[in-house]
Amino acid sequence: MKIKFLTAVFALILLAGCTQKPKEEQLPEMIDRALNVSVQHALKMAEKLAVQDSVLPRSFANGELVLSDSRWWCSGFFPGVLWYTYEYSNDAKLLEYAKLFTARVEREKYTTDNHDVGFMLYCSFGNGLRLTGDTLYPEVLLTGAKSLSTRYKPQVGLIKSWDSNPDKWQYPVIIDNMMNLELMIWATKTSSDSTFSEIAFSHADKTIENHYRPDNSCWHVVSYDTITGVPHVKQTHQGFSDESAWSRGQAWGLYGYVMMYRETGSASYFEQAQKVAQFLMNHPNMPADGIPYWDFNAPGIPNEPRDASAAAIMASALIELSGFTQGDESKQILAFAEKQLRTLSSPQYLANPGENGDFILMHSTGSKPHNSEVDVALTYADYYFVEALLRLKKLQGIK
Repeated sequence: MKIKFLTAVFALILLAGCTQKPKEEQLPEMIDRALNVSVQHALKMAEKLAVQDSVLPRSFANGELVLSDSRWWCSGFFPGVLWYTYEYSNDAKLLEYAKLFTARVEREKYTTDNHDVGFMLYCSFGNGLRLTGDTLYPEVLLTGAKSLSTRYKPQVGLIKSWDSNPDKWQYPVIIDNMMNLELMIWATKTSSDSTFSEIAFSHADKTIENHYRPDNSCWHVVSYDTITGVPHVKQTHQGFSDESAWSRGQAWGLYGYVMMYRETGSASYFEQAQKVAQFLMNHPNMPADGIPYWDFNAPGIPNEPRDASAAAIMASALIELSGFTQGDESKQILAFAEKQLRTLSSPQYLANPGENGDFILMHSTGSKPHNSEVDVALTYADYYFVEALLRLKKLQGIK
């Protein structure tokens, strides 16, 4: 009987050991693993595209690599990935590729027909300047800021986003435009011309006033009357409905106000970032793993596509915001961002080297209402993912 009893106890111990959860990967190891995979993807992508003049990676869909030239709004993101992976690895080949692909975007410094100049130039030339101090780069950025300034009308007080659909929109401004204000702030610091930062402050202030709803979610598009400067249309062009919370739009707004607080120290921008962060982290439709559906109000949840790009943007912003907040709030924000990065660094989202068209992340959504880039790899998802990993590594003091 004693032998049978001991055998049963031993079996129960073994069974308990088998059902225990696997030990969670330590944060430094997770960050380095994900960054090393990102380095491999970036090198492979750069090697195969370096021989093709002027092209840049856009997405990977249906087994096909989708390319663009510098005119596409995403053109600065892959050069930015190369700069970030070089920053991590100090690989001389990545430095060479970063310079090569950054040069492919230079002509956009003269672009005046869209608001994406900040995305195009600051992610590429901005990171290049930060890491190398190249004396040729400031001229590109300053010329780009001047070009972007041409889209600002004082009577409206915002930078116009699109020139399309004049029958529908008089002066459309999208929440994404918050991301282009960092270039304007930089331009004032570099040139001592306050015009650039004044444009950025006016744009950010009026976006708080007119883009945000009482629950701290935002519309995607607000169009302004060109005479009165008063909004006449509020819509969510890439979301489920005009009143829904399109996930990437919420992430753009969060990131934009965290950045504006960093650059200005303004309490209003800090408070706005906090409000948006709490809306996102505590939304009842936010999945447990931290990767949002493409729209928080999509009708088919939980059977709706996720958006890894929204999660990556959000995580990068939250990591920075956690450094500005205190106590339990800071811990909550950082823990949420870490959860997002752990999910994105798992096999469910992080592609193996040599797969996924050499993009880093899988399962992003561009614009589901337009059946465009749904459940694909997207270049800006990769950019903000690597940025978030580097920010977390620095914040944690990981060597």
